[in-house]
Amino acid sequence: MAVLADPSSGSRQWEEPGAFEVAPGVYRIPLPLPGDSLRAVNVYLLLDDRNAILIDAGMYIPLARKQLEESLKLIGVDLGDITDFLITHLHRDHYTQAVALRDDFGGRISLGALERSSMEIIGQRASSENSGLTAERYSRLVECGAKYLIDLLRELEGDDAEFSALYKMPDLWLDDGREIELANRTLNVIATPGHTQGHVVFRDSNAKLLFAGDHVLPHITPSIGLEPTNAPLPLGDFLTSLKKIRLLADSRLFPAHGPIVESTHLRIDELLLHHDQRLAQASKLLSMGRSTAHEVALELTWTKRQTKFDTLDPFNKMLAVTETMFHLDLLVHNHKAKMSTEDGVRHYESC
Repeated sequence: MAVLADPSSGSRQWEEPGAFEVAPGVYRIPLPLPGDSLRAVNVYLLLDDRNAILIDAGMYIPLARKQLEESLKLIGVDLGDITDFLITHLHRDHYTQAVALRDDFGGRISLGALERSSMEIIGQRASSENSGLTAERYSRLVECGAKYLIDLLRELEGDDAEFSALYKMPDLWLDDGREIELANRTLNVIATPGHTQGHVVFRDSNAKLLFAGDHVLPHITPSIGLEPTNAPLPLGDFLTSLKKIRLLADSRLFPAHGPIVESTHLRIDELLLHHDQRLAQASKLLSMGRSTAHEVALELTWTKRQTKFDTLDPFNKMLAVTETMFHLDLLVHNHKAKMSTEDGVRHYESC
């Protein structure tokens, strides 16, 4: 590994280990996610005259810690030098390693204020030996008319106890609009609910950099509402958040997964178009008599490869049917569909 100019722009090799200088005083450090289709998560080291700040921290696994430590050494930084962890959202591949490093070396963890309720639920369930997400996933599958997926997912579940124990509270809750003053730059905290309710991004307006977490990703459409508490309209929140960032001056996109790209606006336009098309497809399927989120999801294709639903693994089937439900709920909100509930299952029809 070496400190190099980032070679990953537009490349599928973005997950290769190293420390890549992507802007003055900013380094992209990919960390591994073994067994995950995302392959890696980008964390970003910001250096100034006083501090070493890490935006997102990776998953708490020995391989990720070792790779982070080796990458930091290339820049002359030790794990104990990190003064602040700025975390975009609560998912384990962003949050849990920050807690482990804080426990070992100190440092301050900051997290979006609207993650508080989910963090409290995860903490309560950790003490009772239950996962912080499982109950919500299963109840949503019932609502989607996909109860059969619950048994398939249970077969894949691992032991979440170690991760749940790392969902300790942050030191600072970040509100929308907060400014984080560093020696050489100011980061604006922008609340971007959708992926999770408390997701935030960090924007350096002077350098035109957007540390986007999972809000805007260059290769995939972010999942929506994968968290212990249910927002009333997560897709509506996500689209509003995309438009909120689109109104700002364009920035280089520094995503959590995938290569850096030069225009955040261009990718947001693609995501908005995708969801407009998906809403139209879902509405058409309702008019053809499909009723539940599962029935609609079966007729749609998934990923850029236009994969059929039946060929997805159980976890991605779960994401597909819940995302479909969020599209149908938005149609109801926009008075383009109606919803009723029977035996816990949501049924939709065109207006």
